[in-house]
Amino acid sequence: MTWLILTGAILTEVAATLSLRASEGLRKKRWIAPVAVFYVTAFSLLTLALAHGMPVGIAYGIWAASGVALTAVGARVFFQERLTWRMTAGIVLIAIGVFVIELGSQAH
Repeated sequence: MTWLILTGAILTEVAATLSLRASEGLRKKRWIAPVAVFYVTAFSLLTLALAHGMPVGIAYGIWAASGVALTAVGARVFFQERLTWRMTAGIVLIAIGVFVIELGSQAH
């Protein structure tokens, strides 16, 4: 259940960041509410994951790393931003890092 909550926190944080990008620096006012709602939801879900006993180092590390990777992919898909081979390699390394963190948390 805790991992499902953390996944929700990651996805809503990515949605918030992509909404912030869509707002063009909050110049497009219709995006302000989604940005606020998604960020509040993301932090609330992260807090809930921690309250369910997930260690903060694991929760925050996975939340932040996954958010960076998914935001880069989302920016490519929705805004046609560049995604170079080096960025793709970084995303792969993030995925490996998240996997290693998960393995480490199971060993504990």
